[in-house]
Amino acid sequence: MNHTYPTLRAALAPLVMALVLAGCASTAAIDTTQVPVAPTTFKEGGIAVATTARATQQQGAWWTVFADPALDGLIAKADANNNSIQVAAARLAQARALAGQADADRYPQLGIGVGATRQSNLTTGNVAQTVVGVNANLSYEVDLFGKLSDGAKAATLDAASREALLRSTQLLVQADVAQTYLKLRALDTERELVRSTLLAYQNTLRLTEVRFREGDVAELDVARVRSEAAATESEALALDQRRAVLEHALAVMVGEVASQFAIAPASWSTALPVIPVGVPSTVLTRRPDIAAAQNTMQAAQARVGAAKAAWFPTFSLTSNGGSAAPEIQDLFKLSTQAWGVSALLSLPVFDGGRRTAAVQGANADLSLALSNYREQVLVAFRDVEDQLAALRLLADQSEAQSRSVTSSSRATVLSGSRYRNGLVSQLELLDAQRSELRNRRQALQVKEAQYLATVGLIRALGGGWV
Repeated sequence: MNHTYPTLRAALAPLVMALVLAGCASTAAIDTTQVPVAPTTFKEGGIAVATTARATQQQGAWWTVFADPALDGLIAKADANNNSIQVAAARLAQARALAGQADADRYPQLGIGVGATRQSNLTTGNVAQTVVGVNANLSYEVDLFGKLSDGAKAATLDAASREALLRSTQLLVQADVAQTYLKLRALDTERELVRSTLLAYQNTLRLTEVRFREGDVAELDVARVRSEAAATESEALALDQRRAVLEHALAVMVGEVASQFAIAPASWSTALPVIPVGVPSTVLTRRPDIAAAQNTMQAAQARVGAAKAAWFPTFSLTSNGGSAAPEIQDLFKLSTQAWGVSALLSLPVFDGGRRTAAVQGANADLSLALSNYREQVLVAFRDVEDQLAALRLLADQSEAQSRSVTSSSRATVLSGSRYRNGLVSQLELLDAQRSELRNRRQALQVKEAQYLATVGLIRALGGGWV
C-alpha cells in the first residue's frame, strides 16, 4: 500500500489550514464615521477685500498674489536655506531609505563568497594544506500572506507622509516669512507716521518757547509740548527696537547671519489680494498636514495586516552552490563542486503572547492615527473659519477706523486754527493731535491685521484658494 499521499497530506495540513485562514490576516477596516464630513462651503464664506492683486498666481507660488518683489526674494532664500526645511528634507530621505529596505525584503537575496582555509587533519597525515572555496547563496521568502508587502506598503506610506510634512514645513516657513515681512513694512509706515508727528511736536515746541520768552504763554504750555515731544520720541525709538527684532527674525528664517542681514526701510506697497466669494471646502484636501495624517493612518492600517500575518507560516526557498579545492586551478572542476536546494515551511506555535501583543499594538497605533487624522481635519476647518471671520470683521473695522481718522484729522486742523486765533487752549490742540496719531496708528494696525489674516487664510487652505 502506498503511504506517500497520506504522508504528504499530513505534512501539508498546516499550510492548507493557514491558506484557509489567510483572510483573517487582511488589514483592519477604518471606521469612516469617525472622520468629519466636509461641508460644501465654509460657514463664513469668501469675502472681498482690496482688489489690487495679480489676476493669477503660479501653482504653489501663492505669495506672488501680493505683488511684492522683496517678498518674492525672501521666500526664495527661505526655500533654499531655511534650516527647518532642510531638517524635514533629511527626514524624508531617511523615510525613503527605510521604504527601500522594506521593499527589498520582497525580492530574492543573492550572496557570493570567496574564502581560503589553512588546515591539517589525520586524513592528510597532519600535513597542513590550503583549501580555496567559492560559493553562492540564493534565498527567497515567499510572501504567502502579505506580511512583506504590507510592511513595504507601510514604509512607502511613511515616506509619503514625510514628503507631505516637508511640504507642510515649507508652507509654514513661507507663511512665517510673509507675515514677518508684512509686520516689518507695517512698522516702517508706523515709524514714518510717528516721526512726522514728532517733527510737528518739535516745531510746536520751538514756537511755544519763543512765545514763552516773549511772555505770550505760560511755562506750563512749554512743559506740555516738551512732554509730548519726549513721549513721542520714546515711542519712535521703541518702534525702531521692534523693527530690529523682526529684521533679525527674518535673517534666521532665510538662513542668514543676523549681523550681515538688512532690509532697507521702504514704503508699504504690497498688494492686498482678493479672496473669491464662496471658497469651496474641497480645497482643504491639498493641505499637506492633512495628507501626512492620512498617510500615517493608512501606514498604521497596513501594519495591522503585517502583524496579523505573523501568525501564519513563512515559506522560504534557499539554494546554494560552490566549489572547494586545495589548488585554485582545480576550483572549477566538476569533482570539487557541490550544490543544494531546500525549502523551509516555518509555522509559529508558541511565543508567550508576543504576536498577540504585536496585533494589539498595531490596532492601538491605528486608533491613534485615526484620532490624529480626525483632529487634523477639525483643526483645518477651524483655521479657515477663523481667518475668514477675521477678514470679514477686519473689513468692517477698517471702514470704521477710516472714518475715525478722517474726523480726528479734521479736528486737529480746526483745533490748530482756533489755537492760533486764541480761541482755545494749547491743551485742546495737544489732545486733538494725540487723538489723530492714535487713530492713524490703529488704522495701520487694522491694515496689518488684514494682511496677516490673508496669509493665515492662504496657509489654512494649503497654499491658496485657486
